[in-house]
Amino acid sequence: MGGQSVLVVPDNSYIIIFGYDYSPAGGGIKFVIDDFSANPSLLPNEFRAFETQQLSFYTGQAFHPFIHHVDGNFSGRSASNGIAGTMNNTPFTRSTYIISNRSVAITVGLIQRVELNAAAAIPVTDKTPPNLTYGGDTQTPNVESVFSSNLANPPSQVQPSLKQFQDYGLGGVPGNAQDQAFALPDRIDGLIEPSQYLEDTFGITFREAAACNYFLNVHYALYTNATPEALG
Repeated sequence: MGGQSVLVVPDNSYIIIFGYDYSPAGGGIKFVIDDFSANPSLLPNEFRAFETQQLSFYTGQAFHPFIHHVDGNFSGRSASNGIAGTMNNTPFTRSTYIISNRSVAITVGLIQRVELNAAAAIPVTDKTPPNLTYGGDTQTPNVESVFSSNLANPPSQVQPSLKQFQDYGLGGVPGNAQDQAFALPDRIDGLIEPSQYLEDTFGITFREAAACNYFLNVHYALYTNATPEALG
């Protein structure tokens, strides 16, 4: 439970994190969408935050974020012709290869939204050929997207890549530009701590219900000697 853990690495030791099992937050809560029709609509706001969840490892030298998209389970119509559902908290299993000779901060959070900062056509280049890629196509993909947009200097994910963003004439590279998308703690727009969100949104009973919380099992090996140069 909670959103923050620290995996302690003793002095003169190192670990290799080679995978994890992650059971998402948001299980055990029933919701009903009353306006069930052919018209598309978003999942109710209070449940939508559970659909995108980020798990990250910070070693003091490197940052490794992993984003998971969580589906809903829908079954049966309600008396008002709506549809009932729950979040699918079936665990994800993922392989990693993270080496650290320091204690590792493990942070888990919910992501409510992503902000589109810029969209543009991708030019034809040797890296984005026509027909095989969006190079030369009339569609305009996101070329700058931001999580945690309320922060003073949020990380911007730029596409097709940090280097090509400027080479392709998509404008000046934004501040704190990144090739990788991730969210930072920001309870309004960015990474939302799951257990507090449960209490603030539904009440203390939901915060204390095991099914509503995430569970994380980290697979790692601990070696009680200095990190070999070949691995560092």
